Amino acid sequence: MKKAMILALMVMLVHTACGEIVMKTVVYTADGVTFEGKVAYDDAVKTRRPGILVIHQWKGLGDYEEMRIRKLAELGYVAFALDMYGQGNRASTSQQASALAGPLYQDRSKMRARARAGLEQLRLQPTVDPEKIAVIGYCFGGTCALELARSGANVLGTVSFHGGLSTPHPEDAKNIRGQVLVCHGADDPNVTWEQVEAFRKEMQDAEVHWEFVAYGGAVHAFTDPSAGNDPSRGAAYNETADRRSWDEMKRFFDEIF
Repeated sequence: MKKAMILALMVMLVHTACGEIVMKTVVYTADGVTFEGKVAYDDAVKTRRPGILVIHQWKGLGDYEEMRIRKLAELGYVAFALDMYGQGNRASTSQQASALAGPLYQDRSKMRARARAGLEQLRLQPTVDPEKIAVIGYCFGGTCALELARSGANVLGTVSFHGGLSTPHPEDAKNIRGQVLVCHGADDPNVTWEQVEAFRKEMQDAEVHWEFVAYGGAVHAFTDPSAGNDPSRGAAYNETADRRSWDEMKRFFDEIF
């Protein structure tokens, strides 16, 4: 009984120290377009702390990204999920997602500008240390995160989870100012090994400090439970790859911060 009481007290103390995870909507404007993002942080932490920019997958900012920023806030970061499409523009089907993401794939300057607008919103958060910023992205968001890094954004690290690696401007890798981590499904049919090799050459030619981790048996969208469990479809959740890639990200953040 005494041990149980002590354990319960310890749990209460940990909960009090961690405070509550606050999640707020952030509406902002860039280039005449209104966007709606989400920020999450632990309100028990009063000092400035590293900020993590999170870029959504191709259907837009939703429950999945909110789950990720909550988990990042629980780790002690201020996490901001940006909006790449504009307020109210979210997809419920692959066709709708393609219509929203396609123009940004075609216009990388616009993709970079919208990612930068989100980065500035993260920097504006009062508890963020503006010198300690990283960006992560999922699928389409991984492509956006890498393009933001190639634009010369002042971030210490960039993490792509099952994101696209190719770019029409590989020469811009020379502008990357921080380190890069790519977490990749080894069996992802959307990213060929020719593209992986081109990415390797791009990073090495630009002398970027980069890492590439491939998970055997994992396909596209391996961190997203809503992707289902049938790898033969080309996109499926893989619990092991999800857990290991998240741990890899945490180790990466420990190093760069």
